Amino acid sequence: MCTNGINASQLRGAIEQVDEAVALTRRWTHRCYHSAFDGQLPRTADKLKAVQVLLDEARALLSEAGDLVEQEVPVASVTVELV
Repeated sequence: MCTNGINASQLRGAIEQVDEAVALTRRWTHRCYHSAFDGQLPRTADKLKAVQVLLDEARALLSEAGDLVEQEVPVASVTVELV
């Protein structure tokens, strides 16, 4: 539904696309973490692990934002008049 110039369904879809991109980045970061860990690069592995945590937090916030879109869409009031 389009209200206030915002199509809530499209916005929710866009948020889902961002989430999918972050999920892909998280998987790549996880692979890099294992490469660093297995390659005995502990400080690099620690940083990559921290990045994974931040990406997980970003995904949680995106999920919350997607849920809020529908809740925040104002209910359109319709007035019907006899002419």
